[in-house]
Amino acid sequence: MKDVARLAGVSTATISRALVSPDKVRAETRARVMAAIDRIGYTPNALARNLRQMRTSTVILLVREIVNPFYLEIFRGVESAARQRGYNVLMSNVERSPERELEYFDLVRQRRADGIVLATGTLPDAGAGGSSDLPPLVVVSEYLPRDDLPTVRIDNVAAAAGAVEYLVGLGHARIAHIAGPLPEVLSRDRLAGYRAALERAGIETDESLVVRGDYSTHAGYRAGAALLNRRRRPTAIFAANDEMAMGAIKAAREAGLAVPRELSVVGFDDIKMASAWDPALTTVAQPCADMGARAMNWLADLLAGEASANGEVVLDTRLVVRDSTAPIQRSAS
Repeated sequence: MKDVARLAGVSTATISRALVSPDKVRAETRARVMAAIDRIGYTPNALARNLRQMRTSTVILLVREIVNPFYLEIFRGVESAARQRGYNVLMSNVERSPERELEYFDLVRQRRADGIVLATGTLPDAGAGGSSDLPPLVVVSEYLPRDDLPTVRIDNVAAAAGAVEYLVGLGHARIAHIAGPLPEVLSRDRLAGYRAALERAGIETDESLVVRGDYSTHAGYRAGAALLNRRRRPTAIFAANDEMAMGAIKAAREAGLAVPRELSVVGFDDIKMASAWDPALTTVAQPCADMGARAMNWLADLLAGEASANGEVVLDTRLVVRDSTAPIQRSAS
């Protein structure tokens, strides 16, 4: 940097400003600095700069299970925004382990990363006391039952209710629900939306038609097989995510039922595979990439001291109607 400053005829402080805050340097001076940099072949030492500023330029995206394709869209949005803000992103898998989650929180406390985009729906015990106990973080997609954490999410109750109301509009009254793991917040809210839609339609909830899963295709298959093996089987299934909906369709196919003629199925998330499934899946589309980008930008603003550390942003969803749903066939009821 001293060699560049000597060649450009400016101070080392001007070199730093020209690289970090170019808008604060006159265009003529910046052009002279860049010409000197090109001539010498100078490369800024990012590690040294970060040590001076006590930052790593790295954030961690924490997810429940890295194999879930839903999180890849969240990651896409987080990474896109991070690159624009000068950060790198590490996506880390906690595998539903509070101990592993706490390890990642401690990495930030030890200044080995700057902050966390949290998509696990949980906090480690050591961070449950209050916002002052936590490293810098923004919650995305999932959310926690406390009002002191910055959160970017959707309205899961309303989105689930809209999906069930669509099935009711097709004439279905015996609608089953494959829930996610309870009492997790997302699973609870989607179940609440299912019940609310039935109540508004004047349909009594049959609790025997509510089966728990774990968001996996295998869980959806097991739940679908159990529901369709009943003497009075449902005419429609609303699953709490796309993978369980796909498993239910597989179970229906093995039971000799045609989807959607004899069974309508609706999922939740609109993962990439949903449109390629057979039949293409009707589902609730979440703005995953947008949620990820907004969460990352909020975190970057937090780290810069330019944003509040609480509040929430609630984004819209939409129902994508494809080939897995149809008006009820009265002979199937």
